[in-house]
Amino acid sequence: MNNTNNKISWVHLTSRLKQLAVAVLSVTFGISMYIFMNSFMDGVNSAQTEITFTTMAHIRVYNDLTGEAKPILNQPESADTLLWVSNSKNISYTEGIKNAKDVVNILKADKSIVAVTEQVNQNVFFRNGVTKVNGTLSGIDVQHENLLFNTATYITQVSLNELDRRPDGIVLGSGLADKTSSKLGDNITLTTSDGVTKIFRVVGILETGSGSVDKSKALISIHTARQLLNKNRSYATDVLANVNDYNDARKIADRVRDNISFKTEAWQEGNSQLESANTLRDIIAVAVSLTILIVAGFGIYNIMNMTVNEKIREIAILKAMGFDGKDIIQIFLTQSVIIGLIGGVLGLLLGYGISAVVDRIPFRIASFTSLPISYNASDYILAMLFGLMVTFVAGYLPAKKASQIDPVEILRG
Repeated sequence: MNNTNNKISWVHLTSRLKQLAVAVLSVTFGISMYIFMNSFMDGVNSAQTEITFTTMAHIRVYNDLTGEAKPILNQPESADTLLWVSNSKNISYTEGIKNAKDVVNILKADKSIVAVTEQVNQNVFFRNGVTKVNGTLSGIDVQHENLLFNTATYITQVSLNELDRRPDGIVLGSGLADKTSSKLGDNITLTTSDGVTKIFRVVGILETGSGSVDKSKALISIHTARQLLNKNRSYATDVLANVNDYNDARKIADRVRDNISFKTEAWQEGNSQLESANTLRDIIAVAVSLTILIVAGFGIYNIMNMTVNEKIREIAILKAMGFDGKDIIQIFLTQSVIIGLIGGVLGLLLGYGISAVVDRIPFRIASFTSLPISYNASDYILAMLFGLMVTFVAGYLPAKKASQIDPVEILRG
């Protein structure tokens, strides 16, 4: 009987090829749009994360000088003693981290941390001729900095290693270079907050895609930065670390915090808006994609419903010949599952094709040259499963209706 039911399903499908094509195309369109929307949203999220982490580490250790002011004098024991301190200040005599190597060793001991580097950051003035702008100077350990941020990728001219070869070398952010009208090979004067002035030669241009960074940041060797600020060889203002999965940064920061006497901060603590934006984009992508699939399901439902109405006398004859309700359900469910399978496979191919084409369209945005697209196997698996689920439900309802037909009533007209 099962073989007979399958043959009847096949005859129904092939007798109306245009109707079959419309049903298959509706599933194909739904699944392909599901794949494209998710691939695009995943790509946007990845691009946003990549831009963010070009300058921001997963974990940051620094000397927090903004704590609560400590009392200058102890409270008097006698009740008749008046204590009055006017305009008290919270003064810290220790800036930055004097022995950053200890912090680096503690961080490296954790197996989840994959890279650690030190930085010496200072607000300075850059001057080229009469143009004078303020910005941030970062003294970096070139080798370890590159492991964390892949900085060499964002140097558009010359090499990042030039900083190690030239003590007077400086890499300017692209926006900062524009503001100071500086180009490769120019000399630029740098003045610290303590009034120390030194001339550097521009050996590279940094372009991360983050406007706030490119317009204000410059890089020099960490050894040069320590000499410029008259600090010891282990001094750093920040110790930065990256972990295997940036989503685990908060948990790992909590784990190493007890062993470090300085402020240890995961990236989520100061960037909750980034997490929220990623989550919202994911929700929007899934909502739009599921809506498309459900609309495609309604299309299949309408087509199957029309088929049941057209085949109403044939169904009555089949039931009069001994086919029961389960056979009728199987006949129409088989048709919808075949439509779902054919449309699903074509949808996977079309979704991949659309994503691949969009991935190659030139589109200049930040440091990217094309629209961001991610290819995740989970998107394709979920698309196929959701597509089959929707077509199954869309086919079951008309099939259930067909199984309840009274053959005597239909044949009498």
